[in-house]
Amino acid sequence: MAEFILPKNSKIKSGKIFSKANGAARKKKFHIYRWEPDSGENPRVDVYEVNLDNFGPMILDAIIYIKNEIDSTLTFRRSCREGICGSCSMNIGGTNTLACTKSISSFDGDIAIYPLPHMPVVKDLVPDLSNFYKQYASIKPWIQTETPAPEDSERIQSKDDREKLDGLYECILCACCSTSCPSYWWNSKRYLGPAILLQAYRWIVDSRDKSTDKRLDKLEDSFSLYRCHTIMNCTNACPKGLNPAKAIAEIKKLLVSRIT
Repeated sequence: MAEFILPKNSKIKSGKIFSKANGAARKKKFHIYRWEPDSGENPRVDVYEVNLDNFGPMILDAIIYIKNEIDSTLTFRRSCREGICGSCSMNIGGTNTLACTKSISSFDGDIAIYPLPHMPVVKDLVPDLSNFYKQYASIKPWIQTETPAPEDSERIQSKDDREKLDGLYECILCACCSTSCPSYWWNSKRYLGPAILLQAYRWIVDSRDKSTDKRLDKLEDSFSLYRCHTIMNCTNACPKGLNPAKAIAEIKKLLVSRIT
């Protein structure tokens, strides 16, 4: 029988408990993953009990309050607070989502907050997205043309061609979908994952781009695209309501159409 052993210092321990909700009518406990790479210690989960009347309604409001008022060592990413930048993506209550658009009231009981799963952790809630961005760069996410740009106008699209980009251009590269995908967990070095493939399809179907065949050639191997098994975790996880699984299926259809 195979025996699986977790790497050294990977087992999560119980951490500190902070209570700042004495006498509060509305209070909530947040169980937050903590890891300091330079300490040499195992990761831990700290518990913060807070008064909900002291901050706004979103998970990110709570995390900012905890950092500002209770524990300044807590580390996380955030920027726009409007679901646009994708910085505050994390696993909240067992689901990958954005802390800035996820409401506290959508949870009953305590709330567990972890970094995006199956990614190297820089510190606390900050995942290392270096490989993710390297994969994004590999699809060359810009218009590739054979002619110079018009001097007195934009590159024109019909309304129908423009509509083909709906449901694609809205992707904010938060990585919620890719890090919810089991195929990406096990093959992240070679499988591009849902987010990057959705972005690839965005450029493949752009009528202004003239490198469609080259883009498809780049994806036609056993790993870049075909590790997708249509599990649909990606579509369920997307906080923007996009459908990466459909985009991946459309790429597969285009590759098949080149053969038939």
